Amino acid sequence: MKYDLVNDVERVLFSEEEIEQRVSELGKEISEYYKDKNLLLVSVLKGSIVFMADLMRHITVPCSIDFMAVSSYKDGTVSTGNVQIRKDLDIDLKGYDLLIVEDIFDSGRTLQHLTDVLELRHPNSIRLCTLLDKPDRRDPNVKIKADYIGMQVPDLFVIGYGLDYAQKYRNLPYIGIIKPEIPAMLEEEKKRSENKA
Repeated sequence: MKYDLVNDVERVLFSEEEIEQRVSELGKEISEYYKDKNLLLVSVLKGSIVFMADLMRHITVPCSIDFMAVSSYKDGTVSTGNVQIRKDLDIDLKGYDLLIVEDIFDSGRTLQHLTDVLELRHPNSIRLCTLLDKPDRRDPNVKIKADYIGMQVPDLFVIGYGLDYAQKYRNLPYIGIIKPEIPAMLEEEKKRSENKA
């Protein structure tokens, strides 16, 4: 299947300008809160990389950065909550005020697990900043809350500005909704190739 960055998007939810404005506002809020703290930004790869790169340029207090990659085993599109750390932090968290930077907060199961693991490493504090919040998907057993939220989104599959479908579309400068036929076409293509094998 051939991907088409522009034509595979059904509609734009948040424009490049709207995202820039909101990220700038978040940077100001975070700078104010962390002005007397030892801020460490942790990007949860891969989806949050674009957001974190822009966000840190709007933060006006000293900060360090690090990266984690996690995956949850999925059956279909539903996370089971079984989380595996694929890339761990390089920095010892003791003495840091940790801000987890995430692309989207939906069920919250992976973020809950991640927060529980990081708390055991004894940072001064842990807070959560998410570009997108999808409260309709939240697992009622998840106890954590986002301290900084970019925008709220309905329960739709979104792409762009770091968010992907099948590892594509991350480089779109805006956030949009993928056309529903694209996942269906990919699923059909996958089945065809499995039948050939």
